[in-house]
Amino acid sequence: MRASLVAPIAAATIALAAQTPMALSARSGETPQPSFAQALAPEPVEFPRDRGPHPDFRQEWWYLTGNLDSAGGERFGFELTIFRFALAPTSRSPAVSKAERSGWHTRQIYLGHFAVTDVARHGFRFATKLSRGALGLAGAQADPFRVWVGNWRIAQAPRVRSVSSTESTAEGPAWRVQADEPGYVLSLTAQPLMPPVLNGERGLSRKSAEPGDATYYYSIPRVAVRGTIVRNGQPLPVRGLAWLDREWGSGSLGPQETGWDWFGLQLDDGSCLMFYALRDRGGAEDPYSAGTWVAAEGKARALARSDVRIEVLGHWRDSSGARYPSRWRLLAPALGLDITVNPVLPDQELTSSPRYWEGAVNVSGTRAGRSVTGRGYVELVGYAGTTAGPDGIR
Repeated sequence: MRASLVAPIAAATIALAAQTPMALSARSGETPQPSFAQALAPEPVEFPRDRGPHPDFRQEWWYLTGNLDSAGGERFGFELTIFRFALAPTSRSPAVSKAERSGWHTRQIYLGHFAVTDVARHGFRFATKLSRGALGLAGAQADPFRVWVGNWRIAQAPRVRSVSSTESTAEGPAWRVQADEPGYVLSLTAQPLMPPVLNGERGLSRKSAEPGDATYYYSIPRVAVRGTIVRNGQPLPVRGLAWLDREWGSGSLGPQETGWDWFGLQLDDGSCLMFYALRDRGGAEDPYSAGTWVAAEGKARALARSDVRIEVLGHWRDSSGARYPSRWRLLAPALGLDITVNPVLPDQELTSSPRYWEGAVNVSGTRAGRSVTGRGYVELVGYAGTTAGPDGIR
């Protein structure tokens, strides 16, 4: 984080914004400010509008994770997430104060997380960026799509004339993805391979029984990515598959919910599975756990808690002693699915505030009696002594 970008913000605001949304929404018994918009009922998702920001809501995120292979056969995982947090509800008053006329004025803070898993070298690196949504330092727009914090960005690629080009398809425009940290620079072109999939009830993802404890949530489970990773000054051509999650809302988890395990898995038969298992204070799976199954042809099926059983097969401890699950068996009898999920490295923990684990995984098992393999990403929140609230719950 560059102090020069955030010095004008009050220290308490910086401390709040420097946390992931899990912590932001985690105040037990918190009631969202009534002047923020609420996710209360299904609403039509429209494009290009819903690629961009929703400033009437308190928070949102653009969550991109993926697995890459270099031309030389090396494996990488990556995460680039950009969060928007509202410092105050959008003013409805026609009067404009002197402060609001300043170029420094903003009601929005943007936070970025970037991580790289270097499997061959058994390495994991991450970095964060925080900036106010003013003076072009950070922001988001719908058309042409762009979200950025500093020089990290996910942005619509320039349009091309040839309709046969991979830069533009019926599934949506291609994006440019850019991020860097000490030792690694990521530069990709990303092309959605399927239309957005609505999660929950026609895009409304409920996190508890309380009205407003919900987000609007869609995913693009298959995004083709290609470009370069520059590792310690050496460029490596890479290509692979990514997953985009988009959520916006103003609520939190329920008062008894403390964290979650989120799975985004891409199988080699073309199907995809997203499931988040919410946990209560006793460690039990919460009734509002849910997910989505996407068949190879793109048809989506909502999954309830009872549709998926998760068995933890192993654990890993970080340097502070926090104990994370580290190997799983997922069973979905109605889908004929029985798979094992293994992290490519045990330590893929972001030691930010709060600490959480997010990393690349391998998948193997059976579907409808046939062998299946795959890759994906898993996110584990609430295990390192920090109460959680929705983040990329997600």
